[in-house]
Amino acid sequence: MTISAAALYRLKSDARRGLLENDLILERFFSRYADTLTEEQGAVLTQLLALSDNDLMDLLIGRVDSVVALGEVCSTPTFLALLGRLRER
Repeated sequence: MTISAAALYRLKSDARRGLLENDLILERFFSRYADTLTEEQGAVLTQLLALSDNDLMDLLIGRVDSVVALGEVCSTPTFLALLGRLRER
């Protein structure tokens, strides 16, 4: 099931970051995938957006593949698929 319009609005609001690089990556992601995001993907994305700007950027640009703050979430298929979409150029 896709996420509600209200949940998508919250995600997009949370995606406004202090680093321009993060903003650009997240804007591109939402323009491509906003209409198909599932509730499960939305929950994982919420956890990603709770990271510090630098930790998030490290994940998005592939400097690291996981962060301690996310714990087991980093090994779930949903996280891995979402991270792959976020890293698409």
